[in-house]
Amino acid sequence: MNSAVGTFDATLPLDARETPATLDAFLAQVERRAFRMAELQLRHREDAMDAVQDAMLRLVKHYRFKPAMEWAPLFWGILRRRIVDLQRRRKVRSIVVGWLGGGRDDSGDELPVWEPADPGQGPLDRLHDVQSYADMATAVGQLPQRQREAFMLRMLEGLDVAETARAMGCSEGSVKTHLSRAMHHLRDQLEDWR
Repeated sequence: MNSAVGTFDATLPLDARETPATLDAFLAQVERRAFRMAELQLRHREDAMDAVQDAMLRLVKHYRFKPAMEWAPLFWGILRRRIVDLQRRRKVRSIVVGWLGGGRDDSGDELPVWEPADPGQGPLDRLHDVQSYADMATAVGQLPQRQREAFMLRMLEGLDVAETARAMGCSEGSVKTHLSRAMHHLRDQLEDWR
């Protein structure tokens, strides 16, 4: 497990835990990692780009005057909520399309039939082509949503427990519980990488 987490840590810039001087610098610093997090949870490249862009715009619009130390938990909380919104919309859309058997949008074009995500090799596997990363991404993707969020924010983003709790909208005790369960599951799933 430690070597697999080390693989993720190696992909983070060394200054990932330093507080940037400007909001632009902060956004540039988290952009790639935010996209990876969104793509891992949404399993759709365009939706992930939309979620990250929307989270960045909301942070700039509503929180640009907040102290720099608050940007990280605010941003990750906004992104988390945006991801959940997109997942809910996708689920509702698939139910409606299933009931109606397709249908047409406002312009008369036929709506696509929803198909579940391919459980095979995903875009991150091909992009990075590193087996340990692929195995870790798969294992993290199998975690329940709250455990996955706690793991990604604490272990990959380096937020402390209080910041993670604020980003997730829960208590610090809940963060610790979710993280503990996620770590136990990942240790079991990634036993070969020890």
